Amino acid sequence: MLFEKRFEHTVAQIRSQVTVPLRIELWNGKRFDFCGEPNVTVTIPGPSALRYFIAPNLNGLGEAFVEGHIQVQGSPKNVFKVAEGLARSMSERLPWAFQWLASHSRDRDRAAIEYHYDVSNDFYALFLDRNMVYSCAYYRDEADTLETAQAHKLDHILNKLRLASGEKFLDIGCGWGALILRAAQQYGAIATGITLSKNQFDHASEQIRRAGLGERCQVLLCDYRDLAQSEAYDKIASVGMFEHVGLKNLPAYFQTVHRLLKPDGLVLNHGITSSDVQSRWIGMGAGEFIDRYVFPDGELPHLSLALREMAAANLEVADVESLRRHYARTCEAWSDRLEAHGAQAIGMIGERRYRIWQIYLAGCAHGFAKGWMNLYQILCSKSDNTALAGLPPTRDYMYARAS
Repeated sequence: MLFEKRFEHTVAQIRSQVTVPLRIELWNGKRFDFCGEPNVTVTIPGPSALRYFIAPNLNGLGEAFVEGHIQVQGSPKNVFKVAEGLARSMSERLPWAFQWLASHSRDRDRAAIEYHYDVSNDFYALFLDRNMVYSCAYYRDEADTLETAQAHKLDHILNKLRLASGEKFLDIGCGWGALILRAAQQYGAIATGITLSKNQFDHASEQIRRAGLGERCQVLLCDYRDLAQSEAYDKIASVGMFEHVGLKNLPAYFQTVHRLLKPDGLVLNHGITSSDVQSRWIGMGAGEFIDRYVFPDGELPHLSLALREMAAANLEVADVESLRRHYARTCEAWSDRLEAHGAQAIGMIGERRYRIWQIYLAGCAHGFAKGWMNLYQILCSKSDNTALAGLPPTRDYMYARAS
């Protein structure tokens, strides 16, 4: 009874502050509409689940949805917008939350990577493009499909690096191998990729074998910290990797990149960043939800922190490009594709984990569109060489070979 009274008080408070397309139906037949035409219906099966709505935040609401404590009808896109509206009604702005910093030992990092990436290759194939690229696409035209935009992204990275035939190329965190395969096939490079995911390693190895590229392309199952001291590469890319490194490990990470880069080489870091200058978690409970259910130990630096640590590692920045709007569109495409294959996904990973991915992809699309986080490509070289002097005077060269 107490919960019900507090819940009804919260409903009145929310209604006075925001309008969200939501209907809540209680186990006892009571119904609460938050607008004239709701497109999301939440059914609360018992009094205990009311606690998620008395002081709503994205972590608690996400838990209620994922764990099945409530029943929800509506598209993931609309569900997340409603959840944000409820959470925002409890605050005047988007607050940021201080996050605990994980130790990021080799074992802990491997476990975190395996949790997220080793779900199932067949599961990821349900919503990724045909080349299994799990990072922000690059939409050069409104009519671009996801497949086209991902091919643009691969070329955009390799063109920025001015990758040439015969050069040694390293992809740190190579995913399912699309970038190293393209580097070897289309650019004639000698390409190496590293990953901590066994599923990704197996898939990339098989793709290399099928393409007959075994002499010019390889994938290694190893930590970036364990790459041989004697190795040196003409060009290095790191795509969607430094989010897993940890804020405290950024100095060591960029020092490793510096060590692996040849004196006249170039490196491109493509990664998600926090929009908070203190590199704090996304607020309203979103950061806690992602850490708990999606990306254990993930830590997003602000762009300024990334640039500072690069400079401290003697890496000179030549170019910075935001792809935030591209990532919003990419995540929306992934979310739509996952929904279209919902029954297959549930058969592969179960309803609970499917709900995690539903709300995660829809939330990412919303978060990037709203600027909660960003995505930057940062091109740099060793600060004590002349590599940047050889770059063309404008950015036009970056698009010369995009297909």
